[in-house]
Amino acid sequence: MEKILIVDDELNMRLVLKALLNKEGYEVVTAADGFDALRILKGGDVEVVVTDMKMPKLDGMGLLERVNREYPPTPVIIITAHGTIAAAVDALKKGAFDYITKPFDQDELKSVIYKAIKTRRLSEDELFLSPEEIDRQGIVGMSEPMLKIYDTIKKVAPTSTTVLITGETGTGKDLIACVIHKNSPRKNNPFVKINCAAIAENLIESELFGHERGAFTGAVSTKPGKFELADKGTLFLDEVGEIPREMQVKLLRVLQDQEFERVGGLRTIKVDVRLITATNRNLLQDVKDGRFREDLYYRLNVFPTHLPSLRERKEDILPLTDYFIEKFNKKLDRSVKHVDTKVKEVLVRYEWPGNIRELENFIERIVLMAGGDTITFADIPQEWKSAAEVLFIAPPAGQKKPFKDFVKSHMEEVEKQSIIQCLEECGSNVTKAAQRLGLSRKGLQLKMIKYNLRK
Repeated sequence: MEKILIVDDELNMRLVLKALLNKEGYEVVTAADGFDALRILKGGDVEVVVTDMKMPKLDGMGLLERVNREYPPTPVIIITAHGTIAAAVDALKKGAFDYITKPFDQDELKSVIYKAIKTRRLSEDELFLSPEEIDRQGIVGMSEPMLKIYDTIKKVAPTSTTVLITGETGTGKDLIACVIHKNSPRKNNPFVKINCAAIAENLIESELFGHERGAFTGAVSTKPGKFELADKGTLFLDEVGEIPREMQVKLLRVLQDQEFERVGGLRTIKVDVRLITATNRNLLQDVKDGRFREDLYYRLNVFPTHLPSLRERKEDILPLTDYFIEKFNKKLDRSVKHVDTKVKEVLVRYEWPGNIRELENFIERIVLMAGGDTITFADIPQEWKSAAEVLFIAPPAGQKKPFKDFVKSHMEEVEKQSIIQCLEECGSNVTKAAQRLGLSRKGLQLKMIKYNLRK
């Protein structure tokens, strides 16, 4: 059951929203101001924050800034009166997920919350760092593949060239997009992100280009789209391959002319937006299969950048491990300082199918489980111990297969058994099992197909 935090200084509003969302199956907790909300957030497990703009002590904008800094994956939805829509738009530019206006439409509120939850789960497939962490730490890794990425950023960031970032889930595509923006002349202007896979097909046009009041059922007020919000800045379209084909025509026009009309509107709006897109799909194959427009593909693919998987940059695994240990020491109030040599060898030898996100989840888990200031082999989960045994054994005498293939086949069997065990523990709930395994839901489904576990 997803937990929603409602923050409003009006008791009646808290009660109304709680009753409405309880009826939708959500667990709801409430707070009367921003400081109460932060105390609740410290306890963890909050999926989405819905907050009023004007409150005593710590208002909605102040709470938004604290959540973005201290709990970056958590989407914040702003509730505002009609007279303060300009402030709500400013909140969007500062990182709010969305806003709704009073008096709000119940269906609109439920839709925005559902979209926020889905976006959070999809975005957890990518490495997420707050702007403060990026400014201080930069991208972690000095392997040869990453040195090429740094060189790419140095060349493309100062321009307004459209960039297409490709790579497996969990490789950090949204981090690279953010770093390109922060090293560009647009760095002091908005960096707006949208996950195209998290939005229903019938709403994608409104999300990108905005809508006028009354344009469709639930459009109770005029609302700017992401292109407007990103004017003079950068718009990052994650999972761009999921955009419906009929919407690709309008996106192509905006790229060519830098102008569009809101849904239900007649006025042409001109913008100056730099576009960065990302996908884990093979867009060229989608073009051949008729799922993606060829002209749009070549318009997006002006400067292609491919991010290496973690198994292609193993030299970066231990530096990333140190970085995540430092991060989770602060988050979990722990004091881990060292990693046992055997654990380091396991980390380096493992293939990391979930890439950096999987490594991050694993480090959080073992930092929490560590009995002292050193992570030992005894601290790692049992399923990992089974995998580690395979990593350290030698192939039997007379084994003809190369050692790499031998290890791979055994690792796949361990992975299969781990998935079976996790699904059983989660009552066959794929979403919960995927979260526990550090995979995306889609990634787990693909592995279930691979190992014939769909039944």
